[in-house]
Amino acid sequence: MSSQVSIKAQNKSASSSLLKRNIRKFMNNKLALFGLIVVVIMTLACVIGAIAGVDYATPDLTSMKSGPMPGHPFGTDTIGRDLFARVLYGGCFSILIGVFCAVLSSVIGAVLGAISGYFGGWVDKVIVRISEIFQAFPQLVLVMMLVAILNKRGLGNLLFIFVITGWMTTFRMVRNEFLSLKGETYVKVCEAFGMSKSNIMFKQVLPNVMSPIIVSTTTNVAFFILQEAALSFIGLGVADTTPTWGNILNAAKSVSVVTDQWWIWVFPGLAISLFVLAINFLGDGLRDVLDPKQQ
Repeated sequence: MSSQVSIKAQNKSASSSLLKRNIRKFMNNKLALFGLIVVVIMTLACVIGAIAGVDYATPDLTSMKSGPMPGHPFGTDTIGRDLFARVLYGGCFSILIGVFCAVLSSVIGAVLGAISGYFGGWVDKVIVRISEIFQAFPQLVLVMMLVAILNKRGLGNLLFIFVITGWMTTFRMVRNEFLSLKGETYVKVCEAFGMSKSNIMFKQVLPNVMSPIIVSTTTNVAFFILQEAALSFIGLGVADTTPTWGNILNAAKSVSVVTDQWWIWVFPGLAISLFVLAINFLGDGLRDVLDPKQQ
């Protein structure tokens, strides 16, 4: 009994030591720390702004197309709406789209990749062929086709389209890792002891594949935010009444806006660039900390 207690205490101490070492390693990564701070600050600012009820829709007719000024720190857009409020409120939708689609598509890709890589055979062939059908077209073109087919602009449709077209990268990474890891000794030992295939896949092998999943997820967060901005810029994203960062940039299609009202595209553009850069720095730092091969 005392030996079991001692073993548990040693395991707890080892886990605590590993956690402290990982935190210290992350804190020493200046770019990752910068990314975390920027992501947290921007996300909190957008959420607090939305909860506080910033007025992003009411035009100020006395300050139409005005540059940064007291009361309107980011200036106003072409019809007098406060650009700072729109960037804050629109950030909630843009960040939601990026995070939700990246996480859900990574979950789908990880599950399908684990099944395909572990079982192999006809199961692997069927899933690979399905992924190849999606990859036959550039993703942005495929998204534009689906938007045109659905013929309805809306947040729900955009989330659905991004999820069903965004799982292939994670799938490929996880499948390749499973193909190389399923022959390892610890997997054979688990099979010999009669452990269920689902436990082997998701409790024994999948934790060793977290690094590519994290990289893929963080990359997809940035990718989906940029893709939403691109689709909204050309009029195929969410409805114009929803002030995403991409919809705010939509006003910059006019040459006069680009040349004479720089604040209308500079501030939402900076918000997109800074958040995307920060999320990539954060993902690289988490990969370095969580990758079992670097422990």
